[in-house]
Amino acid sequence: MRKSIIEGIGAGLFIGIGGAVLLACQENRFMGAILFSVALLSICLLGMQLFTGKIGFLVVSHTKEDIISVIGCLIGNLLGTFLAGEIIYFCRPTLSEAAMGLVEKKLALGVVDLFLLGILCGILMYTAVYCYKVKNTISAIFFCVPVFILAGFEHSIADMFYFFAAQSFTLKSFAVIGIVVLGNTVGGMVMPLITRLANPKK
Repeated sequence: MRKSIIEGIGAGLFIGIGGAVLLACQENRFMGAILFSVALLSICLLGMQLFTGKIGFLVVSHTKEDIISVIGCLIGNLLGTFLAGEIIYFCRPTLSEAAMGLVEKKLALGVVDLFLLGILCGILMYTAVYCYKVKNTISAIFFCVPVFILAGFEHSIADMFYFFAAQSFTLKSFAVIGIVVLGNTVGGMVMPLITRLANPKK
């Protein structure tokens, strides 16, 4: 678990960097969505561990060690986004204010909306990481990431960063993150489950 936590922290920091550039591009969300891709690209190339890119692979390999690794990864992501969020809050107050506005919108969403939007994001994140790991291409990263951002889907790790950058530590804030985590978990498992059901022998 130690390795997963440490690499999870690295991934959380990268997501924080991606979230920061998105917040800085409020007047041009399209550019911000594209630039956010640097987060997942860096995570994949450096071998960091991101919960939303890792959870779907439990469908194929779900040993005790795999499950513990995913839990450690999520803890690390939480710590990494917390660090990034605190840096933005203290050093870039304008970005923190932008995060506050974004957080208010997320808090206004219903439980079902958060969960379903989390599922759709989970599908895209699994697809991007699968294409990198199995198909050996980074092209899916530059499509899947901007798509989930521009479509308004919910990414639990990015949401952690936004809430921390906005200094929103309420029970409702953590409940929102928890719901999105569940949505991302289901979404990440959708495509590998469909693949296994379509190819039972394989």
